[in-house]
Amino acid sequence: MTVDVILPCLNEEAALGWVLGRMPDGYRPIVVDNGSTDRSARIAREFGAEVVHEPVRGFGAACHAGLLAATAELVCFMDADASLDPGQLPRVTAAVLDGHGDLVLGRRIPAAAGSWPWHARLGNTVLAATLRRRTGAPLHDLGPMRAARRAALLDLGLTDRRFGYPLEMVLRAAAAGRRIAEVQVDYLPRAGVSKVTGTLRGTLQAVSDMRRVMTELQQPRPASRASGR
Repeated sequence: MTVDVILPCLNEEAALGWVLGRMPDGYRPIVVDNGSTDRSARIAREFGAEVVHEPVRGFGAACHAGLLAATAELVCFMDADASLDPGQLPRVTAAVLDGHGDLVLGRRIPAAAGSWPWHARLGNTVLAATLRRRTGAPLHDLGPMRAARRAALLDLGLTDRRFGYPLEMVLRAAAAGRRIAEVQVDYLPRAGVSKVTGTLRGTLQAVSDMRRVMTELQQPRPASRASGR
């Protein structure tokens, strides 16, 4: 079957060739250009990827634009910075196809020294522990490589368009009773500077966005008319 792979992209010309060149057969890349000023879009087209332009800045905006553009039943998300190997996408999709989980995340395992800064890893560990307590899902990483069925993701009604998008996906999936699982994937040194952990501003923005999503989703939703409550 064909699998659509959504790659949010902002100035990733140094990494895109490697990422797209390692895409497995049957996996169709959708590069969502979120306002790049380099040759990212051109490189993506040269490698045969579909390019979607999302003018609204934000990680979630790019991810959701890719989800709307996708047509395959099964979709994946992953970063376009060469920190994750597309050759390992079948590990993640297999867990969905064999019924192990409805939303499957790649648990990042550092494959080289310096691939995961200690402060980012610590923050991720704390966040994962919070998610385990809140959702009961056996998660150890809010990994950016993930897979699910497209229709199921659209049904979640995701609204965040910033760095809170990956977290909202997990929280809403858990609230909807979806099975959440993870499989191990290699975490490699990324190409260039991270938009999140590479700058203080990026880190603070990501923390703020995720805290906001956590707070918003703690509020009870209005009872539906069908429930009679």
